[in-house]
Amino acid sequence: MTSNLPSFLVLTLPAFAVVLSFVVLLLFPGLRVRSHRLLLSFSGAFLLGITLFELFPEVFTEYEVRQTGVFIALGILLQIVLEFFSRGAEHGHVHQTGGHTGFSAMLFLSLGIHAFLEGIPLVHNPDVVYGISIHKIPIALIFGSFLLSSGKTLVQSWCVIGLFAFMTPLGALVGNLNVLQQIYPYLLALVIGMMLHVSTIILFESSKNHTVNLKRFAVIVLGMFLAYLL
Repeated sequence: MTSNLPSFLVLTLPAFAVVLSFVVLLLFPGLRVRSHRLLLSFSGAFLLGITLFELFPEVFTEYEVRQTGVFIALGILLQIVLEFFSRGAEHGHVHQTGGHTGFSAMLFLSLGIHAFLEGIPLVHNPDVVYGISIHKIPIALIFGSFLLSSGKTLVQSWCVIGLFAFMTPLGALVGNLNVLQQIYPYLLALVIGMMLHVSTIILFESSKNHTVNLKRFAVIVLGMFLAYLL
């Protein structure tokens, strides 16, 4: 895929989305408890559109189809495992499993792995950076809220957010290493599976009582349309 996006933008935009979201969270504390259903719907639709319109054509036209399907399925399974530890933060909320809301190292690790892997396609598919960056916003809001309610100091919270923001650019850099080019198709298929799972869960869970209203439907259509325009 060809793109006019500068490599510096590809590497920094997802991190900037995380940092900016955390700054907004600090400036407007009420965001910690507000619903983000429309934002989630838009991000899920945009991410799904990017996956279908940008990544699917590449992976199914340039690589062996059956093996590609296997690794997409493995990506879905991997994301299910990661969400066991992240409690659903990848799709915009954390399922509480008890009264304790302290910082969880497994939450950070699972979100970090997810962020690292989704950075892998960025250098080869630069336009995907928009979908990844928009996807980062609700994740950063919910993760930032979790940090701020966990008893961490502001400095500690900034350090964790900084590390989290760095994971996707790190994945992009690693994905461009020559030593990984032989297995890049399988890594890409793995990431596609993860994105498919996350985006579809977002679209299902962002609706109250699993109903579709006109405003939410319009946001979903807008997200997919903008992804198609890329």
